[in-house]
Amino acid sequence: MTGWLRHPVPRWALGRPQLRRQAGVARAGAGIHRSRRLRPERVAAVVAVAALTAAGCSSGGGPSAGRASSSASGGVAGSTGAAGRPNIVFVLTDDLSDNLVQYMPHVQALQKAGMTFTDYTVTDSLCCPSRSSIFTGRFPHDTEIFTNGKAKAGGRSTATADGGFDLFHARGEEKQTFATALQGVGYRTAMMGKYLNGYEPAAIEGGAGPYVPPGWNEWDVAGNGYPELDYDLNENGHVVHHGGQPQDYLTDVVAGKGTGFIKSAADAHSPFLLELATFAPHKPSTPAPRDASAFPGLTAPRSPAFDQLPTAAPSWLAPAQPLTSDNIANIDDGFRKRAQSVQAVDAMIGHLEDTLKAAGVADNTYLVFSSDNGYHMGEHRLTPGKMTAFDTDIQVPLVVAGPGVPAGRTPDSLAQNIDLAPTFEALGGAATPADVDGHSLVPLLHGQPAGDWRTASLVEHHGPDVNAVDPDFQAKSSGNPTSYEAIRTATSTYVEYANGEVEYYDLSHDPDELHNTAAQLAPADHTRLHATLKALENCHDATACWAAGHLP
Repeated sequence: MTGWLRHPVPRWALGRPQLRRQAGVARAGAGIHRSRRLRPERVAAVVAVAALTAAGCSSGGGPSAGRASSSASGGVAGSTGAAGRPNIVFVLTDDLSDNLVQYMPHVQALQKAGMTFTDYTVTDSLCCPSRSSIFTGRFPHDTEIFTNGKAKAGGRSTATADGGFDLFHARGEEKQTFATALQGVGYRTAMMGKYLNGYEPAAIEGGAGPYVPPGWNEWDVAGNGYPELDYDLNENGHVVHHGGQPQDYLTDVVAGKGTGFIKSAADAHSPFLLELATFAPHKPSTPAPRDASAFPGLTAPRSPAFDQLPTAAPSWLAPAQPLTSDNIANIDDGFRKRAQSVQAVDAMIGHLEDTLKAAGVADNTYLVFSSDNGYHMGEHRLTPGKMTAFDTDIQVPLVVAGPGVPAGRTPDSLAQNIDLAPTFEALGGAATPADVDGHSLVPLLHGQPAGDWRTASLVEHHGPDVNAVDPDFQAKSSGNPTSYEAIRTATSTYVEYANGEVEYYDLSHDPDELHNTAAQLAPADHTRLHATLKALENCHDATACWAAGHLP
């Protein structure tokens, strides 16, 4: 399994002084004040789309029944003929925050080669709800996936009513994803790495063998892959155990299978979609053995929000005490491990690029890089975690490079994870269902003017999380907010909690979200924000959600 790793020495050590300088800044704890648009971490939000040439198409089955084209989904890619349709390679990381991209030279190169969305947010800063939105292009209020699922009752795990793989499967959400759409028009599709929380590789789900969801020609997916070693992988319906040796390191295994899939699809002259969803850098943030000594002494960034409580903080946050020395030491240790763990992800991207070039398809492939949610580490006095409506948690990288994508462009148009499914479908020439809430990014990717683009993005969260068996369970000190609905605009974040509390942060003057000025909002502004939030909460298709996303 290690033959594809031609560079056993970690790239961070291969003569990259810019990384050493950045690491030095982090070690010194220097917190650079973040501007809304120019902050390096923000520029990391890039959809990495690299154009891969593919001739011909495979017979992947007919289009899904009942799929209606949405007029609001945006245009399709320029070449939609069977012989010229582009390939798509989608690298989705787990809990990767913007501030880790500075340690990923291949992602930085993608930013230079393609487009970085500087205002890309997720529908919920939690794994399963966010991934459900990515697969379907729908908000949590339409997928009904608000949590990771699985609660412990009577000593055993059971499904919950508002999230997880079990509910996603039971609701039939798997029958209408970007994978089923592209497979239906002849794409060869592959899913590798992490699927949805609660998925078990050996589960039968009513079939004759270990379950493989519809829409995927190749399936190599783990359940509990967080440790990166000693895990089971469902390999096309056969459960294979991987042990604790360096060659079993999950990110490397996924990378090897991904390069093999590219070679096979290119040899078959088939357009393809490949999603590689890593468990890294999710805690415990286990690095590849070769990277375990990387970045000695690296510490977490000290932004202006580090160990600072916002004014008029909501009740779930107000009791937070100043971080202790032990808290800070744990944060620094965790950040260093996160930087170490993404080295294998970055190396994987490099090997994918090499494979695309060798296969002759690099000029017709979109390479997309992103994360399911962000992660806070000390900001707002919170120990490591997510789930909040702060930018640390909801704003993540989206980088796209590929055919027709202008190099080095950083559009500030609001984009969301619900936009990925209609974008992939448009690129592949597949119809987007009318009940998809997102909007194709293809016009923006091809450098067209944004025009009447959305001005508000919706974030939805159910909490607090009291499920101790959830891998994302976090104590109050990490931030475990009560249920909320929020809208994020280019200049503000507005949050309404289920208990009636409200937050408002003016991002133009307060980019670190340290001053909750909801009480100072003019009545007309409050009414306008509330009405927009309610309209987004209650939209259920592309047309309605697009209209609701325009703040009057």
